[in-house]
Amino acid sequence: MPFHEEESDQLSALESAHLDSRLTAADADGDERVVEAALRPKSLDEVVGQARVRAQLGLVLEAARQRGRAPDHVLLSGPPGLGKTTLAMIIAAELSAPLRLTSGPAITHAGDLASILSGLNEGDVLFVDEIHRMSRPAEEMLYLAMEDFRVDVVIGKGPGATAIPLELPPFTIVGATTRAGLLPGPLRDRFGFTGHLEFYETGELELIVRRSAGLLGVPLTDEGAAEIASRSRGTPRIANRLLRRVRDYAQVRADGTVTLELARRALDLYEVDALGLDRLDRAVLDALCRRFGGGPVGVATLAVAVGEERETVEEVAEPFLVRNGFLARTPRGRVATSAAWAHLGLSAPASTPGQDPLFQE
Repeated sequence: MPFHEEESDQLSALESAHLDSRLTAADADGDERVVEAALRPKSLDEVVGQARVRAQLGLVLEAARQRGRAPDHVLLSGPPGLGKTTLAMIIAAELSAPLRLTSGPAITHAGDLASILSGLNEGDVLFVDEIHRMSRPAEEMLYLAMEDFRVDVVIGKGPGATAIPLELPPFTIVGATTRAGLLPGPLRDRFGFTGHLEFYETGELELIVRRSAGLLGVPLTDEGAAEIASRSRGTPRIANRLLRRVRDYAQVRADGTVTLELARRALDLYEVDALGLDRLDRAVLDALCRRFGGGPVGVATLAVAVGEERETVEEVAEPFLVRNGFLARTPRGRVATSAAWAHLGLSAPASTPGQDPLFQE
């Protein structure tokens, strides 16, 4: 069920008071993380978008509730900012179960994982963010824990080492990953449900922006919400961040109401253009077109040209540029498409990808 504006009226007085206090405290402290957490949906019914994943996950959770058992382990994959952590929190809330949080990079040894698992109670939900970055020994221990609810704790070293089996209560692991392809097959196969989150449509982001504006107490016109949503790169996290920056602009330089014109001025100030490209995106395209004639050029060279690390260009700018048809990957390097040349107001060469029908990656 998509979120409707009147949904906020259905919050209990206690929940509303708690939310208001969190948002007020967050604004006073300047803690963006607390604000972001307060804006998260609290149930599947409040989640906007991701209809397929919500429907499938709702069936898994309802069946588990009817059986009175912990649901199968859940794997959530997709780009950053689409709601994987939020869904993990909702899973725990829907099951009325405690949520334990950790991350793959924090589990460097099998002993780290054994310590976490041994502290779980029956029905607990364990959320492991970036699960693909877990160490190999911990992964191998997790296989047995997920399948048989048991871990073998090794005491001692060498020939005298002894494995002591430790029984675990039934629990549910919710794993989140931005790179599902890096998960080993045996680990991926042990998840009973896998959901891939897709980028959001502009209309869905408008609903999210309106909801967040209502919770933050920001006066917002429909046109202002649409403008923020259209520049949010299909990502709710970015939409909420841009809303908070536009709110600041409206508070300082206007009467506090976010209109279409004000949203445009604010987002232009923060260097987010009409298509959602930011300073780094435009720097990559500008270097590719103006300095290297549209490519092909290696990503390492491109990173040096814009003064960023290679990983930043590959993981932050490149996915959005490729997805929106501004940049193409070829065996010889990165190439600007005709859309990139047009966005920069430049004339594209005749053989630019997007114009040449014979072009192939």
